[in-house]
Amino acid sequence: MPHTWKKEDILQFLQARPGTERQALYDRADALRREYMGDEVYLRGIIEFSNICRNDCLYCGIRAGNTRVERYRLDDEEILDVARRMIGYGQTTVVLQSGEAPSREGDAALGRLLARIKAETPLAVTLSVGNRPRDVYAAWRDCGLDRYLLRFETSDPALFARLHPDSPLAERLRCLDDLRTLGVQVGSGFMVGLPGETLSVLADNILLCRDLGLDMIGIGPFLPHPDTPLGQTPNVHALDPDMHFLALAVLRLANPDAHIPATTAFDALFPGTGRNLALVRGANVFMPSATPAARRKDYLLYPDKPCVDETGDMCARCVFGRLSAIGRSVGLGPGHSLRGRTPSSNPKEAPL
Repeated sequence: MPHTWKKEDILQFLQARPGTERQALYDRADALRREYMGDEVYLRGIIEFSNICRNDCLYCGIRAGNTRVERYRLDDEEILDVARRMIGYGQTTVVLQSGEAPSREGDAALGRLLARIKAETPLAVTLSVGNRPRDVYAAWRDCGLDRYLLRFETSDPALFARLHPDSPLAERLRCLDDLRTLGVQVGSGFMVGLPGETLSVLADNILLCRDLGLDMIGIGPFLPHPDTPLGQTPNVHALDPDMHFLALAVLRLANPDAHIPATTAFDALFPGTGRNLALVRGANVFMPSATPAARRKDYLLYPDKPCVDETGDMCARCVFGRLSAIGRSVGLGPGHSLRGRTPSSNPKEAPL
């Protein structure tokens, strides 16, 4: 059940001072996460099956204009082999992620792959491959698609247009609406600290997530990639990196019953601890990399991405130790959306 915080409330939370004020927000977000989502952490393994992309988003390491990237696409048998191995590591969802490279033949082939995964494994399937027409989403749904992840990145149309020369924000929002009306579970989210982001924009990002009624919300820090036009532009919160956790906590306050992952980018900004801290400040999903080791270095959306030199099995084993260290258990079952679930006693919305 979404909370009815107004923008002035969100802005007040985002201006919490380091120390006891922020810790109070972290604690409240963690308590709200426990009340609505429980202590189970759902594992969703990511297979980055292709880095081929037609778009030139200014911040992305696999943008079409980056000629230093070795392009690849995994074949279906390799993807299926990785998906089957996920089952033994407590991963109940496979997330298929790629650059945006739509084509009639490719989209149809992706549908056939979805159908095979659903027929040959018990895994839930999430796709994250960018903007598509409604009929393509409908065809994928009919092939067994459970969820779709499509981040809007910023709620500011002018800022979105500067960063994404290939499509407007309105098109991205149209895609999210199409997915929702088709009955697909919808994930979206945004980057924190994009050049041009203000505190007002950050508040609007959080409120847009709530207004979209998202089933999953992924956020993470903007990390400038050296081979992009923004490679020398710092994160706007570079002098206060804990703002990224503050945004995560406030996101949970506004979206108590959404799945919120501890995204890999938190570990890039806070090596070895970032995702653990996210899990005790509002997050409830962990997304270990299952991309074959030989291809991980070719799917760097941002620099210093963790786990690039590990195998998928190493990542899978590591997550159990990390969850044990914070007293959390692995979620059983597919971890489908809990939107609309109401706990026995709803938390109050009194400002902190």
